[in-house]
Amino acid sequence: MTSDAISQPGRPGRAALGRLLLDAGVMAPDWAPTFATVDRAAFLPGLMWTFATGTQEAVAVDRAEDPDAWYAAADSDFPIVTQWDDGAHTGPEPGRMSTSSSSMPSVVYALLRDLAVDEGMSVLDVGTGTGETAGALTHRCGGRKVTTVEVDPAVSRHAGERLAAAGLRPDIVVGDGAAGCAGNAPYDRILATVGLREIPGAWIEQTRPGGLIVAPWGTHYTHADAVARLVVRNGTASGHFTRPVEFMKLRTQRLSLPPHREYVPDEGEGSDGGDTSTTDITEAEFITAPYSALRFALGLRVPSCVQVVADQRDGARPVWFYGLTDRSWACVVFREGAAEARVRQAGERRLWDEAETAYRWWVEQGRPDHTRFGLTVGPAGQRVWLDDPADSWAP
Repeated sequence: MTSDAISQPGRPGRAALGRLLLDAGVMAPDWAPTFATVDRAAFLPGLMWTFATGTQEAVAVDRAEDPDAWYAAADSDFPIVTQWDDGAHTGPEPGRMSTSSSSMPSVVYALLRDLAVDEGMSVLDVGTGTGETAGALTHRCGGRKVTTVEVDPAVSRHAGERLAAAGLRPDIVVGDGAAGCAGNAPYDRILATVGLREIPGAWIEQTRPGGLIVAPWGTHYTHADAVARLVVRNGTASGHFTRPVEFMKLRTQRLSLPPHREYVPDEGEGSDGGDTSTTDITEAEFITAPYSALRFALGLRVPSCVQVVADQRDGARPVWFYGLTDRSWACVVFREGAAEARVRQAGERRLWDEAETAYRWWVEQGRPDHTRFGLTVGPAGQRVWLDDPADSWAP
């Protein structure tokens, strides 16, 4: 199948997007007919929010007021926010927290490629959202082979209306995606388009032996995830990660971090100031891109910890670490041109010491990328590993 299959008369931006996905290799050629049929724009609301180029500032786009800008956004390879604050937000201004979205098309079609799904397979789609992914799966698999689960009734209802208008009729379920949908199990494939911190046992139980679970998974260390591609056998799901991504988190697995003052009263003055030391690790070595393999590896090796990188001011950049099982904390302050950075840490754990040890381990292992790491989920819980599942540890 060539790029001609995704040509869209009157929508040059959509045709260009299809060619981009094909040329980049994120959309397999056999998915081109689905891309041509299942139009992202048909699943988007009239009012939505995109992000200004080079910033994280959300900008409202209203189809009624500026249809050209609206279609340009729909035909771009960028994420689009479709709901704020679990539906409590109204009006054109951005809300506090984005809670439903249309993912980047390149991410969606890369997930579909990882899923290795084909006609006639039974699929559970977790996180209906706009309904576009469920529509793509329904077009691919045929009939009512797709079950899609969404926790938000309003989001599910709107997705159902758009799917029906497109002539696509998956089984639409309102409920907690972590529970799956036992009534339609077993599934050949389970696909999640929400970020996870734990793979639900129900998904393993509802997947056929030899079936696949493809899901964004990560730790609370950062917001970033990586795509886990897990094969299910004998009550266990195991496999490598394929690439870094970031998704809105499953609502039941969101993190609520206590405020800074509960860790460091009065900004660390007096008896709560912690122990002081130094490190020779530099900012350039430690503070890498948000979706870098290092940050992912640190999350795997420093459990129950959140890292927060502060803005640089007056040549100094503080990096904070907060424990999730107690009120342990650490702060390393990197300064431009300095050979050493000052460290403070307090509590039952020495979180910077753990992070530094994890960093040096990652370097010693050859700075492995995401694809060398893997995840195994079974009766013993979640275990992560580097290269060999037999040498695993609890994240």
